[in-house]
Amino acid sequence: MTQFSVNTHRFDPYRNFKFKIKWDNQYVAGLSKCSALKKTTEMTEWRDGGDPSTSRKLPGKTSYEAITLEQGITHDTSFEDWANLVNNFQGDAAMSLKNFRKDVTIDVFNMAGQQIFSYNVFRCWVSEYQALPELDASGNAVMIATLKLENEGWERDLSVGEPTEA
Repeated sequence: MTQFSVNTHRFDPYRNFKFKIKWDNQYVAGLSKCSALKKTTEMTEWRDGGDPSTSRKLPGKTSYEAITLEQGITHDTSFEDWANLVNNFQGDAAMSLKNFRKDVTIDVFNMAGQQIFSYNVFRCWVSEYQALPELDASGNAVMIATLKLENEGWERDLSVGEPTEA
């Protein structure tokens, strides 16, 4: 059985390091990491009164795990601007009930830079924002900002298919 429908000669899986993320129709600069897309459906047990020795397992509520993004710190303010829409040091009057939720698109590319997958993540909002990492005068690390996005679900964009040459 082939693993790729268009490039049947290919057998290596895709790599995980070429991706771009956008909101407000713009790609976000300097992203270095995006956590996994994960959903979990709870299990509910149910037992019929006529068969007391066994129970059935039914699907329950589905929840979507938060997505964490990491960005090398530059003068790009997209993380901070969004985080301030949810909670602002200036108080409740500075928060935006209209714009604090955004849809996010995660685009994934192959080694040749061709788009191979796209996922749309719905009604995201910032639940956690780390503006600066721990600072260390004897260190040599890149400064990373972190944004944690709660979401209400995601789906794959089926209009993005396997490229003809990969």
